[in-house]
Amino acid sequence: MKLNELSPAPGSIKNRHRVGRGVGSGKGKTGGRGVKGQKSRSGVAINGFEGGQMPIYMRLPKRGFTARNSKTHAWVNLGILSKAIEAGKLDTKSEITEETLVAAGVVRRVRDGVRLLAKGSAPKKVNITVTGASKAAIEAIEKAGGKVTLTGPQKEEKAD
Repeated sequence: MKLNELSPAPGSIKNRHRVGRGVGSGKGKTGGRGVKGQKSRSGVAINGFEGGQMPIYMRLPKRGFTARNSKTHAWVNLGILSKAIEAGKLDTKSEITEETLVAAGVVRRVRDGVRLLAKGSAPKKVNITVTGASKAAIEAIEKAGGKVTLTGPQKEEKAD
């Protein structure tokens, strides 16, 4: 096959419709725009206009906002952590960090840090370093004989 032998598939190429080129073309005179009115004129842009009815973008409620400084943490449940240890993906003898969680496939990517949550049973005697953890997760791991080290910013508890 040579470059001069190439041709498009039959039926894939159509001539463009030339509007306003005589009555015999089928799109002559008004050029498919109908008769009179705003839409028959040139230079009309009425996106979102609903003929005087209140437009949908004004009818729908506008609520809430997204904070610009919000963080998205990757989260790990205790149950997932203990399953990974049982499967041999994580070693309890060495300290478990965010990097080891990614390497083991427990977390896909770190994002703004890893947060430990308390769903499931806690693994026995495990030392883990993460950005954040829920109070229940910390209590569960410490009850099982482990230790949690938090690297993220700590919230100050309010004195009564």
